Amino acid sequence: MRPYNPGIHGDFSLSYAPFENAWKIKMLEASLSQLEQLVSDLVQQNQTLLGTNQTLSAELAQAKDENESLQLSLMEQEEKQGATAARIQALVERVSAGPVSA
Repeated sequence: MRPYNPGIHGDFSLSYAPFENAWKIKMLEASLSQLEQLVSDLVQQNQTLLGTNQTLSAELAQAKDENESLQLSLMEQEEKQGATAARIQALVERVSAGPVSA
C-alpha cells in the first residue's frame, strides 16, 4: 500500500489509507448489521420452537394418559371376554354331556 499523499495531482486512488479504512468500517458495519439480524432471527426461531415444544410436551402427556386408560380398558374387556368364554364353554359341556330332562 502506498502512503497517503493527497498533494500529488493525478494520483488519486481509493486504495489510500483513509479510503481503505472507511471501506473496511462500512464492511464491518454491514457485517455487524447482518449478524444482528441473524441473531434476532435465531432468537425468534428459538422462541417459536420453545412454544412448539411446550405444546407437543402437553399433547404427549395427554396421549400417554389416554393410552394408559385405553390399556386398562382393554385389560378389563379381556377379563370380561375370558369370563364370557368360560361360561359359554361350561354351557357347551352341559349340552354335550347328555339330554337334559325337564
